[in-house]
Order: sequence, then structure tokens, then C-alpha cells
Amino acid sequence: MASFLYRLGRFSFRRRALVTAVWAAVLVALGAGALTLSGQLSNSVTIPGTESQKAIDQLADRFPEAAAGGATARVVISAPGDITDAAGRATITRLVAELKNAPKVAGVVDPLQMQAISPDKHVALAQVSYRVPGFELTDADRAGLMAAADPAKAAGYTVEFGGDAVQAMPATNATEGLGVAVAAVVLIITFGSLLAAGIPLLTALIGVGIGMAGITTASGFLELNTNTPVLALMIGLAVGIDYALFIVSRYRHELGIGRDPEEAAGRATGTAGSAVVFAGLTVIIALAGLTVVGIPFLGEMGIAAAITVAIAVVIALTLLPAILGFAGGKLAGGKIRLRRKEGATTHGERWARFVARHRIPVLIAAIAGLAIVAVPAASMQLGLPNDSTAAPDSTQRKAYETVSRSFGEGANGPLVIVVDLGGSTDRQSALQQAAAGIGGLKERPIVTPPKVNRGGDLALLTVIPKSGPSSTATEDLVSDIRGLNAGLGAATGASLAVTGQTAANIDVSEKLADAMLPYLALIVGLAFLLLMLVFRSVVVPLKATLGFLGSVVATFGAVVAVFQWGWLTDLLGVKTTGPIMSMLPILLIGVLFGLAMDYQVFLVTRMREEYVHGADPQQAMVTGFRHGSRVVVAAALIMISVFAGFVLAESALIQSIGFALAFGVLVDAFVIRMTIVPALMSLLGRGAWWLPKWLDRVLPDVDVEGEKLTKQLDTPDERELVRS
Repeated sequence: MASFLYRLGRFSFRRRALVTAVWAAVLVALGAGALTLSGQLSNSVTIPGTESQKAIDQLADRFPEAAAGGATARVVISAPGDITDAAGRATITRLVAELKNAPKVAGVVDPLQMQAISPDKHVALAQVSYRVPGFELTDADRAGLMAAADPAKAAGYTVEFGGDAVQAMPATNATEGLGVAVAAVVLIITFGSLLAAGIPLLTALIGVGIGMAGITTASGFLELNTNTPVLALMIGLAVGIDYALFIVSRYRHELGIGRDPEEAAGRATGTAGSAVVFAGLTVIIALAGLTVVGIPFLGEMGIAAAITVAIAVVIALTLLPAILGFAGGKLAGGKIRLRRKEGATTHGERWARFVARHRIPVLIAAIAGLAIVAVPAASMQLGLPNDSTAAPDSTQRKAYETVSRSFGEGANGPLVIVVDLGGSTDRQSALQQAAAGIGGLKERPIVTPPKVNRGGDLALLTVIPKSGPSSTATEDLVSDIRGLNAGLGAATGASLAVTGQTAANIDVSEKLADAMLPYLALIVGLAFLLLMLVFRSVVVPLKATLGFLGSVVATFGAVVAVFQWGWLTDLLGVKTTGPIMSMLPILLIGVLFGLAMDYQVFLVTRMREEYVHGADPQQAMVTGFRHGSRVVVAAALIMISVFAGFVLAESALIQSIGFALAFGVLVDAFVIRMTIVPALMSLLGRGAWWLPKWLDRVLPDVDVEGEKLTKQLDTPDERELVRS
């Protein structure tokens, strides 16, 4: 592979105009497709096969007029006095009429008819149902809903809106720009040259542009989750800069020892490019592996991000050498001196020698620190966002709090019970038994009168819990109601199922929690095999995967401390706390695995190279660390800055993903790879490279660092053969 990449790098360097034109054409074509073929992204979080989704499908088929799969909005009307007086009734009547005329509204439940009036007669609660799911509502549709309340507000009433119909698509507010700015500063410090710093940024932005344009174009043909492009943007931008950084660093090294620019580009692509290919493959495999957990929206996000990473790898191997061709020998040295010439290398070597001398205390301190940070992870609660986690000044949060005070928290998350009467000989009795059974549960929820479809074989019951939609008591209630199904079927032949937004969120959270451990096992097993193949060692992969697990658990602890317990929320700009997003742990495991293996490859391969060439194990560790640490530090700082920029987003999900990835990279790069790894390598000595002889014969020889290519190029007889 290294020889092929060497020839590819030289070809791209020589034919730089052609290669650049091809990539420009791809960017323009996909950009045009994004402008003309894009579709509506979905914020729907559904998992086929769950009881709540089956019930929704059943309603869509046999009770379409119920609009059960459509969005809902809770309209909370607060009066300065008695809302049931003549003026209040007139205001509510007019408001209900206006709501019925709002775009895409299927129906409105009049609070006067349903007696949805608070005990103090100050608050009324109307329910709006839509013909379409929430993700199909536009900003104009939401504006039409809000405008219906203008007359009531003008009359002195307070009107707030909640429900999934009000949730707009999450936006990043261009927070990734801050990460790019910090990345530029890191690159300038690393290279000491504006030109050298600008090239990785340019290629990364082109790769992300192509990836995002492709996702936008695909949205016109596929239903994609609204968070899909966010993950692809985060990962694509970070790895795009890092991979280019690695190759440009090697290119400058080759120029520094006297290679001509074309030869330097070929060698950099053949050697550093080989490591980039392997590092990229680990990220791609980890992200694409999200498809095996059986959760469609996670699979979509993983595939989109994996494709963006693949684009970043191909651009690093083709477009980057072409751009190096335009720059030529101008990258040979930096003109900006922000530190002493030997700064980064000397500090890296000093740190490695310090760790080697004090390896036991360093290991104890690092592991103890990880354990302390990981403590909050034991109390992690998973859930999906609802109005209680909205920003404090948002209408959703105000509506939630008003409803909780006036009607109880459960009114914010009613459950929909679907009773299938098709198999019952006495449908009325079966329906009464179902309602009585639910009302008689220990939670004593409120059960509203049933609605029956035209055929009389399917009925809807609305159940209002006493507890909020995110509470464990509501989860228990859903489980208890579902537990009534067997007895109802045996007695009457009818069956029941629980659905609605609250039940769907519970089902999704449970499915995600159940999928986390199998996916973690898959990723850890894959990490061990891949690293054993690359490093030809059993011990190195073992400590690498254990280190990865340590960084994951520590990151979980930090996420819980900030987003669940509320630590440092003011400093980080986190406006609300609550259960951790259900999808976050699996996403973090997949993404952090790939990035952790990047650092492992960049750092330990050079240690292995020194050891194979005859260096003492201690010296091999120090020398390898000296050469690899600068790139790893720069790459980690870039990734941290890119991810941390998303903490400033409005969406709590995007905030938590950005924080988790930034903290995870921080821990994995600086605690695991830069501290624990050299300490263990020093402690184990030659034992770190142990591999059974039979396994050594079976494993293929993967030349990740391009050592064989270097030997061939340094042999006059082989040089022309490789170039041909």
C-alpha cells in the first residue's frame, strides 16, 4: 500500500491542476445538488419494532382520523382573574377558533368542553393535533400557531406553547467557526508558517463542504435525522485537519532533509499517508458500526459521518499533494517564530523521560484521576429531550412549568392507550375493563373517556400520569399498563398497547441503553484485533483498549456532572440540566474509539519502528514519543477546539455531544496516550512487544509507517522500480 500511495502522491503533485479541477467539479456538482434537490430533515426519533411505534402504525391504518402520528401542541392560557367568567370564555372560544385555522392543524380540544381548567380557575389547557409529524412542520407553520394567540395576549392573557409541534430544528449557530479559528492558531504555532497552517484548514473545509453538500442532496431522496449533518460536520472537520496536519508535517520533514518537493510529497503520502489510511479506517469502521445496533437514526448519523471521514482521507491522499505542488518548497521552513526552535521536541522528550523515571507514581496518579472523574457515571440517567429540558426563557419551558403547577407534571406527557377490540365478542365490556384496570393501578392515573374508530374495533384512551414524562414513576406506569395486556386478552380477547410521545421516548431510551453494551463489546473487540495486526503485539492492543475504556467512563462521569448534576453550567453556557440524551453514550463510544486509535497509531508506531531497528525498549519509547508527541498534541488541541465550539450551540443535544467529544479527546490524548501509554511501555519493556510465534506467522505484515517503502527508495536499484 505504501508504494501505491507513494506513486499516488507523486502523480497528484505532478498533475496538480487536473486533480484540483476534479475536486472543484465534485464540490460544485454536489453544491448544486444541495441547492436544488435538498429535502426536509427530520427530528423524529423512532425505532421500528417497539410497541409504541407498532401502535402508531396500527392507528394510521385503522384510525387515521385520530392523527395519532401527527405533532401535538399544548396551548396554556393564563388569565389575570377567573378564566371561566364571560370574558375568559369568550377569549378561549376565539383562541380555539384561531387555532383550528392554523396551518396543517387536524383538530383542537376545547378546554371549556373538556373541563381542562385548573382548580384555581386561572389556567386553561387546549390541545392541538396536527395532520403531519413535527419534523414536517415549517417555521411558517409554527408562526401561524403562535399568531393565533395574539388577540388573547392583546386582551391581557398569557399564552405559552409546548409539545413537539413547537420544537424547531436544532441549529449550531456557526459555533464551528470558533473551533476553526482555534485550530488555525494551533497550526500556526505548530508550523510557524501561515501558508503551512492554511493548507490543512483549506483541505478540511473542502472535504467538509463536499460531505455536507452530499448529505443535503441525499435528504431530497432519504428521510434523514436533523442531527445527521451535525455529527458529520464535527467529525469531518476534526479529522480532515488532523490527517492533513500529519502529512504536511512529514512533507516538511522530507524537505528539511534535502528532498526535492515532488519526492517529498511522494514519500510523505507513502509513509504518513499509510498511517492516515489506517487511522481513517478505524474511525470509519467505528462510525459505520452504529448500523449494527438496530437503531435507524443512529445508523444514518454513523454512515453520514463515516462517508465524510472517507472523503477526508481521500482528499488527504490526492488533493493535499496537489496543493503541496502549488506551494512547492515554500513550506520548507517557518518564518513565524513563536517559540525556540527545539521547543516542542525537547519538551516531549523531557516529559517521556520524566514518565519513564517515575512510571509507578505517574500510573497511580493518572488512574486515580480517571477513577475520580468517572464517579458520577454511576448515577447516569438516560432520556430524550422534552419541554422540561428546554431553555428557561423559552415558551416550551414556561408552558411546562405552568401546566405542572396548575394540573400536575403528568399533564405534560399524557399516554395514549390503543385498545384493539377486533378479537372481542363484547367490545364495550372489554373497553370498560381496560379503562378500569388502568385506573386501578397503584399510580392512580386519570383515564379520559374513550374514542372509538368508525369500525368500532379500535379505541383510544388518554391516560394522564401524576408524574412527569421523564420520571421513573412514569416509566413504571407504562410498564404496569403493558402488564395488563395478557390478562385483558385472556378475559375479553382484546389487547392494548401504550404509545404517544412519552411512551415512544421511553421505548427509544430503553432500546439505546440495551444496545450500548453489545456495541461497546464490538468496538473493543475490533480495536484489539486491529491494533494487534498493526503493532504485532498482544500487550499493546490490550492496554490500548483498556485505556479507551478508561477515557470513555471518565467522559461519562464528566457529562453527568455537567449536564445532569449541573456543575459548571454557568461557565460552559449550559442553560438546562436533566437526563443525559439516550443516544449520547453510543455515539461517544463509536466516535471516541476511532479518534483514540488515531492517537495510538500516530504515537506508538514510531516507538515500534525504533524498537524494530534495534533500539533499547526504553530509548525506543522516548525517541518515538519525541517524534510523535508534537503531532498528537497539535491534533488533539485541534479536535478539542472544534468539538468545544459546539458547546455554544442552542440545542442541548449538540451541546452535550460537543462537550463529551472535546472532554473525551482531552482525556484520551493527554491522560491515556501521552501519560499512561509511555508509563506502561517503560514499565513493560520488551514484554510490551510480545506476540506468540504461531500468531506472528498467521498475521499479515501491515506496513503502516511505510518502513519497507523507505528502504526501497533508499536502495538505488529499487528506486526506479517503485517509481515506475
